[in-house]
Amino acid sequence: MASEEGYQRGMVVIAHPDDAEYGCAGTVAKWCQQGMSVVYVVCTDGSKGCDDPNVDTGWLIETRQQEQRNACKVLGVEDVVFLNYEDAMLEPTLDLRKDIVREIRRYKPDVMVCETPMRTLKGYGYMGHPDHFASGEAAMAAMFPAARDRLTFPDLLADGFEPHKIRELMIMTFAGEGSDKWVDVTDTIDQSLEALSQHVSQIAHLGQEHLEFVRSWKVNAGKERGMGPVESFKSYVID
Repeated sequence: MASEEGYQRGMVVIAHPDDAEYGCAGTVAKWCQQGMSVVYVVCTDGSKGCDDPNVDTGWLIETRQQEQRNACKVLGVEDVVFLNYEDAMLEPTLDLRKDIVREIRRYKPDVMVCETPMRTLKGYGYMGHPDHFASGEAAMAAMFPAARDRLTFPDLLADGFEPHKIRELMIMTFAGEGSDKWVDVTDTIDQSLEALSQHVSQIAHLGQEHLEFVRSWKVNAGKERGMGPVESFKSYVID
């Protein structure tokens, strides 16, 4: 089966466990319902996502990775890959680019979602996380031109990872800045919030109000477009 765009395989590249559940989980759930095969690539180990001075780092990494697997199960995501770069220290290095290229060539997605490589200055009360920008830049550089070019990272080619060309890139635009694609998630917003709720270590202390806040910003973004709740993206279709 394929999506309404004819896509059969999707990939989501994010910095941390839970990033996708904020920005694109409704879209991912919709794809999975349409029969697409979707994989997540999580760049960091999530080892800094806690203020408790007594927390064990190994426990936190294991917990957050299991929470991401649980969220993926709710959405219908086929697989999740953890690259395990140190949380809060992510940079758009050649090593990170190469690791993402490997997964692109392994899973061969038709469409890829990533985070924005740009900081917004519009003052929405959220400055953005540098890991998000780093993962977005690395994912974009991996998609084009590295994943498609036979002579880039020849050791990957020697290992059997043949070049692959992605048809569309969708960059998550949480604040709507630069958006030109809006996916109506009316039928999947509850599912996306259920997936977000799996990240207990990150949001349990925030209560149900936090989930309703996430719902409200997607509902309000949709009202601005005359639509139901939406997730917004900047889209690049590659010919």
